[in-house]
Amino acid sequence: MDFDLSEEQRLLKESIDGLLGSSYEFEQRKKYMAEKGGWSKSAWNKLAEQGLLGLPFSEDDGGFGAGAVETMIVMEALGKALVLEPYLPTVVIGGGFLRRGGSAEQKAAHISGIIDGSKSFAFAQLEKNSRYDLNDVSTSAKKKGSGWVIDGEKFVVLNGETADTLIVTARTKGGQRDTSGIGVFLVPGDARGIAKKGYPTQDGLHAADITFTGVEVGADAAIGDPENALPLIERVVDDARTAMCAEAVGIMDESLKTTVEYLKTRTQFGVPIGTFQTLQHRAADMFVALEQARSMSMFATMASDFDDAKERATAVAAAKVQIGKSGKFVGQQSIQLHGGIGMTQEAKIGHYFKRLTMIENTFGDTDYHLRRVTNSGGLV
Repeated sequence: MDFDLSEEQRLLKESIDGLLGSSYEFEQRKKYMAEKGGWSKSAWNKLAEQGLLGLPFSEDDGGFGAGAVETMIVMEALGKALVLEPYLPTVVIGGGFLRRGGSAEQKAAHISGIIDGSKSFAFAQLEKNSRYDLNDVSTSAKKKGSGWVIDGEKFVVLNGETADTLIVTARTKGGQRDTSGIGVFLVPGDARGIAKKGYPTQDGLHAADITFTGVEVGADAAIGDPENALPLIERVVDDARTAMCAEAVGIMDESLKTTVEYLKTRTQFGVPIGTFQTLQHRAADMFVALEQARSMSMFATMASDFDDAKERATAVAAAKVQIGKSGKFVGQQSIQLHGGIGMTQEAKIGHYFKRLTMIENTFGDTDYHLRRVTNSGGLV
């Protein structure tokens, strides 16, 4: 299997690295964080102008027809810069539902807005007691004429505070944990009956708890089969997990570089602490953990094209396990090797570790995915 990037992919990497390197320094990120919703519309528009928001969409839909590798390249770069803008909930998840399950009319209504940066999305899936089980859904969608009425609560909805459109999982029939009877619905973010409570998360992003009370949507709001959407949800969430793995690799890569640079410049007893052999060994262990994570991220990216759904899901789960382990190790070592300064808000190294921690706990933590791999019989 060839893991080398093509010429077009190398140009994409250089392009986004150059864009973020010039417009997304750590101090600039702090200013973006203070804007409405916790991210910058101007920075989002720059991503749109570079064509980055249209990468995964087909040319027929106005995109570039790129694949999982291109998404991996973008997410690694976003991770290195700790980008706040909602690429994951809008392009990867929102766009993923539209690409994989949307009707021609739904694609026409929404994809162009994603590509030009005029629309952002949020995925309202997590509930109070659902933990990581995608089939644990108590929010209801009941038929009313040709449309639906949605009632329920969703929590920690990334970008939920400012999203133009919410993608909501809701139960159309059956019990709370049944695998059938689940639908996915497109709901305007300002629809009547929606109440939002927004807040910043530990990693500097913004989320919202959202209550749906008698929210009415039309028949065209359902993406795919409203009674059997769980396979679609699982596929898109695995895409999101794969994207987050790549983001985590970018964060770990930058954490290692930042830490090594600090070891070269911080002096003690009149010499740089990077000359101490023990600290060199710890930096080497960080490098090994990073490369283990990078290889599994690549494996999950390649697995997105697997025909066997179980094999694909197991590969993604295995990658999430390694990312969780490597992220925790690299993050802890980075903080410790920076000493007391690593615990301050002024030092970006702590912000890298916060984001790694949130990634580890999004869509299933390490223990959850280890059970998934074990129950599937492991990697073939």
